[in-house]
Amino acid sequence: MRCHCPFCRVASLALPAVAAFVLLTSAQVLPARAQAVQPAQQATLSDSAKSDVAKPAAPPATAGHVAAVEPANPQQKSLPSRAVDKVKEVAKSAGDIFSRVPCLPPKGDVRKMGSLPHVARKLVAGEPVVIVAFGSSSTQGHGATSPDFNYPNRLAAQLRRQYPTAAITVINAGKGGEDAPEMLKRLQTAVLDIKPDLVIWQVGTNAVLRNLDPAETARLVEEGIARIQAVGADLVLVDPQYSPAVNARAESAGKMINLLGKVAELRHVGIFPRFAVMRDWHERQAIPIDNFVTADGLHMSDWGYACFAQLLGDDIIRSVGQIKRGVDVPANVTAYRPM
Repeated sequence: MRCHCPFCRVASLALPAVAAFVLLTSAQVLPARAQAVQPAQQATLSDSAKSDVAKPAAPPATAGHVAAVEPANPQQKSLPSRAVDKVKEVAKSAGDIFSRVPCLPPKGDVRKMGSLPHVARKLVAGEPVVIVAFGSSSTQGHGATSPDFNYPNRLAAQLRRQYPTAAITVINAGKGGEDAPEMLKRLQTAVLDIKPDLVIWQVGTNAVLRNLDPAETARLVEEGIARIQAVGADLVLVDPQYSPAVNARAESAGKMINLLGKVAELRHVGIFPRFAVMRDWHERQAIPIDNFVTADGLHMSDWGYACFAQLLGDDIIRSVGQIKRGVDVPANVTAYRPM
């Protein structure tokens, strides 16, 4: 007997309809869900993009806690980290610069530059000291591989090591290409208005290179000395450097160096005989010129600036020691015996 199932046909017809309804419902729901997700994704991407441009500052660290931020790529150092590494590298180079070639004073008898009474007494009393390094490109620091290696910065570091509790300011007022005529025009604003305790005036090199009259340069320098002394500052003159470019004009250089020495003696100011000191490095200490002069044949190298600053700083420190001992040597006594 054949079984009759009145619901079988209905069920067989209903199944396709249900399936169609499910598919239709899914098709309608999925786009809606996709539309709901897309704005969230866009918001996330937008926030991420914004964070690349300007990330919010990290919250301040509280006592006992250190805020740490993991770099996105641990293989690459952050910019501050690279900057710190560079500073360490420069400091290490500055520290071992004399380990390769020692910095020695000229051989033979050395005569003291004499005291710098104003700056020395202020250092002894623990008062703030302002030093202005006035000059041209070799004061500004041309030839140095870093501003840390120019002579005013090296001198400042030496004096601060010697007098760690003193407030010592060394201002670099060097401007490349200048000599006495241009320097006198800015003497008031670059030097006198600062009210310095000590002025270190490097002058004469560009006058030699330009074939300017050494006597006229000496006259202008004497005028500048009078103006500096009128404000009560100590003064040290620095003559031209011993270098191939200067040596090529030996007659003019010799006249310039002699006249600057006579002006310093006449006006009772100190003089650092840079030419004689550098010549001693080469002729008596057998140091190759390339060790203290750059490839341009004129400007000093890192080592040259460092040793120049060291010897000049030694003179200043010696002057302070004389004041402490009650010895006030006349300032017109030159630093080293002429060579």
